Amino acid sequence: MTTNLWVEQTWYDYKLKWEPKEYGGVEMLHVPSDHIWRPDIVLYNNADGNFEVTLATKATLNYTGRVEWRPPAIYKSSCEIDVEYFPFDEQTCVMKFGSWTYDGFQVDLRHIDEVNDTNVVEVGVDLSEFYTSVEWDILEVPAVRNEKFYTCCDEPYLDITFNITMRRKTLFYTVNLIIPCMGISFLTILVFYLPSDSGEKVSLSISILLSLTVFFLLLAEIIPPTSLVVPLLGKFVLFTMILDTFSICVTVIVLNIHFRSPQTHTMAPWVRTIFINHLPKLLVMRRPIYQPLHHFSAASQRFMLRSCRGMGGDNIPPLPPTIAFDPSVLLDHHLLDSSDR
Repeated sequence: MTTNLWVEQTWYDYKLKWEPKEYGGVEMLHVPSDHIWRPDIVLYNNADGNFEVTLATKATLNYTGRVEWRPPAIYKSSCEIDVEYFPFDEQTCVMKFGSWTYDGFQVDLRHIDEVNDTNVVEVGVDLSEFYTSVEWDILEVPAVRNEKFYTCCDEPYLDITFNITMRRKTLFYTVNLIIPCMGISFLTILVFYLPSDSGEKVSLSISILLSLTVFFLLLAEIIPPTSLVVPLLGKFVLFTMILDTFSICVTVIVLNIHFRSPQTHTMAPWVRTIFINHLPKLLVMRRPIYQPLHHFSAASQRFMLRSCRGMGGDNIPPLPPTIAFDPSVLLDHHLLDSSDR
């Protein structure tokens, strides 16, 4: 985490006291900070760069011995990132300041706003000059004073730890990642609605899979590389890719069955049992009513009778409408008519 801030330090040096009356009423001086003693306050969890302030600005001296030094500094601190709920995540980064050389008896390190000897300051950083970030919102920055004892020494070593809690702004990721991924994932359902004769079922599934792959690669570039957890958005995209791959496999099977015919394939008994006997019951599907193929309509019956009369059977009595057409019946009627003649 890169932080640009002012490190405001105040201490008392008894060697820098003077009487204003003896020096023409001078009560304040601005002197180079290299010419006076300074506490060696450094950032313990420094990740890159210098541990201490590099720009030696001037310090302000008061006749009472009070020294104020406000140098600007740019720190690069190490911060543990938890991207499990990315982009709806909150991060807490720690900045730990302390003296590198002096112990707690020599330099009593305290926060400037500490009151009543409390070790916790709720507002540890002045955010009045903070430039609003386009990616993060700062929720709170408490400061905690810690005393640590080592086995080698009896004196304590002090540090002040700032816990910076930030929340990520989600508008950019919602518009550019979440909404497009959800829209593309819903297209997977339309693959099953597309007719098999269109010939575009597999093409649509593969196009969706390629689009999700592009978003997955884009997500991998945005998120910091880590092997501890998989982000929430990454799980969603990965699950959608697996679902789309499964839909491609199902589509291939459906197309294979759709273009089969009785001339090229024979239905296996187990397929008939599952898809005709058991599966329709689970899906609450009504089986079609069986109609024999030898039933003909009245128009077909009249056509056949006219044909017979045209061949010399004009006196053949008409068949009852309820009797199904049978060639043997017509043959018997034709023989009887010939014997009468």
